[in-house]
Amino acid sequence: ENFLTEEIARDRLAAALDAERLGAWLAEPAHRERVLAEIARGGTRALARVEDDDVHDFLSQLLLPRLAQEPISPILGSLLEGVVEGGNYTGLVDLGVDEVRQWLADNPHLFKQVVGDKAPWWTPEWVDDKVIDWTYRQALGWLAEMRADARHPARVALDDLLTRLASDLQHDPDVMANAEALKERLLVHPQVPTSAVAVWQSLRTSLTGAMADRESYFWRRGDELLTHLADHLAHDREWQERLETHLGEVVAFFVNTYGDELAEVISVTVERWDADEASERIELFVGRDLQFIRINGTVVGALAGLAIHSVAVLIS
Repeated sequence: ENFLTEEIARDRLAAALDAERLGAWLAEPAHRERVLAEIARGGTRALARVEDDDVHDFLSQLLLPRLAQEPISPILGSLLEGVVEGGNYTGLVDLGVDEVRQWLADNPHLFKQVVGDKAPWWTPEWVDDKVIDWTYRQALGWLAEMRADARHPARVALDDLLTRLASDLQHDPDVMANAEALKERLLVHPQVPTSAVAVWQSLRTSLTGAMADRESYFWRRGDELLTHLADHLAHDREWQERLETHLGEVVAFFVNTYGDELAEVISVTVERWDADEASERIELFVGRDLQFIRINGTVVGALAGLAIHSVAVLIS
């Protein structure tokens, strides 16, 4: 009631936190390296404590059964609708077209082999070669046109297909039922948790290796982010106020949520002190002032006793 209050916690945080000073501290390369080293050490320990069996049990007993019960088609439909309306998938289409076109440019012999295997047996070879060459050039040209023209008929047809699919996932009972059935078949398959654990193992190995290698992307990118943060904290008042506000909210949350539990821990600890331990702890924090109090009490008591005794002697 007297110490663990939001107001006091915020005041103490404001007095202790100096965002500008923190930015200047992070501006030093040695300090950034120290921060990253602590993050890497904590992250490595956390990853090492996660057992594969625990991940498997979490997926198979909790996450996947829960996902199997949730309807997914309306969510997918709404998500797909937003992606199509925002045009956010065009970059993915461009990437796919570029990759296909580059593969065709690098592998004309494979294209010739695949198409040539479908040619009639009775056509002359020179006719097949001309048809295949013409088809190959047309394919490359068609992909180049599709890549350059945002309103290419193939792109428009893809937009229409995705728009219709997004609508069907939200409103067509048959499509919704098929999507749910596919989801259930995937989630209940016994290989799914095993495959997910294998992915987790690869991810953990990659993360652990990256945190152990000072030349890895983790360290380079981490140093860049901390440098960026240091610059803003040192010179940008808006960032300083934002940091102080967010940390204040975090402190207030913990005090308001867990203040009673923390106070109980303190109360129980104090109640367990005996008189000697309590006086020792008080003396430890009061220090010299307590000694002065003791001396003053002794001197005043002695003088008072002497005065009383003197008066008693004079009267007698």
